Formats: sequence, C-alpha cells, structure tokens
Amino acid sequence: MTGLSRRQFLHVAATAAAATGIGLDALVAASARAQAPAATAAGIPTTLQQTIRQGSVVSGRYRALATGAGEPYLPRTDVLRRAPSAARTASRRSLLYLGHLSDLHVIEAQSPGRIEPMIVQDHSAWGSAFHPQDPLSPHATAAMVRAFSDARYSPLTGAPMSAAIVTGDSADMHSHLELRWYIDLMDGLPVDPATGGPTWQGVQAWNEAIWAYRPNDPRGGAFGDYGFPRLPDLLAQAIAQKVESVGLPAPWYAVYGNHDTLLLGTFDISPQLRALAVGGRKSYTLDATASTALEGWASSTSVFSQALAALGLASGNPGMREVPANEDRYLFERREFMAEHFRTETTPGPVGHGFTAHNLASGETWWQVDLSPRVRAFGLDTCNQVAGPDGAVPESQMRWLRAQLEIAQREQRLVLIFSHHNSLTLENRAVRPGADEKLYGAEEFVAMLLEFPVVVGWLNGHTHLNQILAHTSATGGFWEITTASCIDFPQQQQVVELVDNRDGTLSLFTTVLDHASPAVPGSSGSVADLASRSRELAANDWAETPLMRRGSPLDRNTELLLPAPFDLEVITDAQLEAQHVAERARIVAYETERAL
Repeated sequence: MTGLSRRQFLHVAATAAAATGIGLDALVAASARAQAPAATAAGIPTTLQQTIRQGSVVSGRYRALATGAGEPYLPRTDVLRRAPSAARTASRRSLLYLGHLSDLHVIEAQSPGRIEPMIVQDHSAWGSAFHPQDPLSPHATAAMVRAFSDARYSPLTGAPMSAAIVTGDSADMHSHLELRWYIDLMDGLPVDPATGGPTWQGVQAWNEAIWAYRPNDPRGGAFGDYGFPRLPDLLAQAIAQKVESVGLPAPWYAVYGNHDTLLLGTFDISPQLRALAVGGRKSYTLDATASTALEGWASSTSVFSQALAALGLASGNPGMREVPANEDRYLFERREFMAEHFRTETTPGPVGHGFTAHNLASGETWWQVDLSPRVRAFGLDTCNQVAGPDGAVPESQMRWLRAQLEIAQREQRLVLIFSHHNSLTLENRAVRPGADEKLYGAEEFVAMLLEFPVVVGWLNGHTHLNQILAHTSATGGFWEITTASCIDFPQQQQVVELVDNRDGTLSLFTTVLDHASPAVPGSSGSVADLASRSRELAANDWAETPLMRRGSPLDRNTELLLPAPFDLEVITDAQLEAQHVAERARIVAYETERAL
C-alpha cells in the first residue's frame, strides 16, 4: 500500500495545522522527525530505559529506592498460539497509541471527611483509609501526568499519542475537591492543596495520633518502630505552593471506579459523614470516628439515633480537634461525577471525557467513542452501587454492549473495552431489596467478549498491580491489561500501542511508566521531589506486599500477539498517515502552548 502523495500530505497537514492553530512548517518538521522512530524513542523516559527498585536499608526496616536496568519488551503468544514471524519487526505500522491511567486516588488529606483512624482497628483491612503518602497524592498525580507528556510519542514507533483513558478510582473519598483536582490535573490546571489555611491541619501533624505516620516526629507508633524517617518540612512543603501540571497531551476519557461510586469504594455515604466533611472538626481517634462518621450506617433505620449522632457532632466528641471548615469538600452525588467532567478545558478535551448529554439526561454511565476511524472503544461502569469494592456488569450494559459489538463486527472495527474492575474482581452481585436487574460476573462477561473476534483488548485497574491475562477461544481471543495505581507502590501506569504486523497478526505493546521524579527524593519541595518521596513511602507499606504490585516481567513491558480479526489491508497507509498527521498536529499545538 502507498501513503499520501506529497500534494495530499500538504493538504492534510495544512488542514490539521489550521484546526489546531499551529504553523504548517512546525507540523511538517514534526512529521519529518517521525520518520526516524528509533531516534525519537531513544529520548523517551520509560521503564525500557530504567526501572526503580528497592534499595538499601536506611533505618530499622525502612528502605530507600534505587535505579535499575531497563526492561525490554517480552513477546507473549498465549492468544496467537504459534511462533510469530521475525519479519514483523520490519513491517509493523502503528494503528493507535494510547495512554492508560487508573486508580489515581487523588486525596485531599486534610478533609474532616476522611476516616483515617479506622486503621487502628485493622491496618490491612482499612489500609486505604490512611497512607503515609496521602498528602503527596496531588504531586504524584501531577508527576504521572508529566510522564505521559514525556511519552507523548511512542517509544516503539514514534507515533503520536491518540488518546488516554482513566479507568476509575480517581477521587479517593468522594470529595468534590478531589474530583476537581483530578480533572484539573489531567487538563493541565494547577491545584491548591492548602485547603485548611497556611499550616497543615490533620492527623499527621497531631501528636495525639500516634497510630499515623507523623513526619515531624514518628516516634512512639508503628511507623516510627518500622523506621519511617523524620521529615519535619514535609507537611509544610506539601501545601506551600500550588501543584502545577502540564496536562495530558491527548484527549482523555474516563469511567467510574468503586471509589467514585461508594465511600472508600465500599459503603454508602451517611448524612453524618456529609456533615463532617464540610465542617470544622476532624477526628483523630477510632472512638470519635465511630461515633460520628460511622454511626449513621449502624443507625440508618432510627431517626432518633441519627438526631443524637448529629447532636454529638455539633457539640463535639472526645477525640476531635478544631479545623478550618471548607464547603468545597462536600461529598458529591454519583451523577455529579459525570457532570463535573463537563467542567473542563476544551483542550485536550473532549468535553464530557466520554460522557455525553445523553448520559446526563438518562443517568446511564457507559459510553462508546471512535478513537480512530478503525478503533472503537467502549467505556463501562462495572461498579456495584449497593456495597462492596468489587463489581459486576448489569444486564442493561450487557445487552447494549452485545448490540454494539455486533455493529463493530459488521463494520470491521477493532474494539477496546475500558472498565474499572478486572476479571478477578467481577463477581459482586449485591442488589437492593426488590431490584430485578441481573448482574453478570467475569465468566459470563468474558464469554460474551470472546464471541466477537474484533475485541482485541480489555483495559482496567482496581487491584493496584500490573497484570496481563490472556482470554482465548478456539479461533483466537483477546488480552486483558490491568495497570497499577498512583497511590500504592510502584505508582506506575502504562502506555499501550496497537500495531498491525502486516502478516495477519496484531500486537498490543504495553510499556510501563514511572512518574516523572527521581528514584531518590531531594529536599527542594518541588512536585518531582514530593512525588519521589510519595513513591518511597509507599514502597515501605509493611501491611501490604508492595513489590508484588509490580507484577512479573510478563505483566510489564510486553508484546501481546493475536490474530487479526479481519484483513487489515482495509486500513490504507494513506488513511493511517492522515490520522497520524492530525494527531501530530494536536501534539505540536500542546508542545507550543507549554513551550516543551
């Protein structure tokens, strides 16, 4: 096949340049650079070049981190089930280059609505209520966005990033501020972490909360015993200045996670907690937390008990301290998660980030979009709205998705599925009394996807680890790709590239990204240094198994091969070149605006 003629290229480039407001010369120069992908890839920081590993012991059992060798792509043929052709490396062409983020868990750590003292009861069960790195969540997220900016061209082919997907758990504790911060950081807007004034207001600054990591003086509690360091400037640095973000370099899309649906991704939200979140008192003991934030669940059938709980909140309970109130901390309603995605920058866009006016009007929380002329994506809502962190697929979505996959099969569109939950956590069939909608688990969902050979990939998160699973049928199958999180070690995300090998096979290349920060944190208080500190603190979470979350080498930088579901020659080189010119124009406009 032949690509665009010189005349056709200049016409397409002029149109793309005009649409993005950049100069034609700049776009032509960027397109010329793209003809040497190896040179482009050499300057892209990914785990192909360098990894971050556990280092030496600093104090007690607390370890620093260190750099290690990069990891090459490892081919996997679980779906293809035969040896691939060696000639594919010389003939491949990029069909789509995609960023994949998940489980950002953006945290407003000073909020009275957080129930951190629950880890006193059980650190392993309630670990998500408190992490030593909570105050640095916005910084880690901004550094991760920077990593996607740095990887805006493929490290494999040099193709420009087409889009990015955020597969849920974006706002950690249902705070409106967390939701706004996450959207703004994706869009490239600064966020102000000083929500309680010029000094830190929260358990990590209070000597009474010996169960927490108190960086000013960690002695006397479990974190101090483990060897967590004394960092007297950390909390002040966390709120000293706005957290700047360069924004994602491509249009981004979003789906619900369980933390965007339920409190801590598990419980309904009580009236007491809603009042606590915007109020001026914050708990630092388990008793105070249980008698205010949690009493609403236990007494939800008694108006009198709720009134007593509200009175206790108003009059003050032992184990609480005064903090500045902030109305912007209100806990959002479920549909507001969609609505806030319409309060966004038009660049990189799109407004709604997958959600449409139909979603807002109908309450449906799933969507579809064409990421390119031949790649169609479906964003699902697998979250259980009743209780529990794991999910399922409602019958209404199953029917809708089946109908849309039949269309994609007829139209010869390659399909990517986006959801929060993965096939190991898709078994929560909890329903409200009287509800009659069936909920489908992983076995039924995977079986349905396998009926459609155009489904090539399912991207998800939830378990905070890198994992890749093959789902096979008699004639082929698809790849399930789960990425890690931004809150737990290794604080990694990934880019995924769909490649036509021009030999009757496709490859999905997965490349793991560390956020843009050094392995060893400095003391400057910069976004990069605070993000680095966040990763180091996360790597020392003794109640979890942090190193396990990296996954095996076969879950990180991989080439995932599968048979092409139709003759990919229907995608002409000219069509693909025109697509890449338009995407490259968008990237050049992004670079120009940010002077990158």
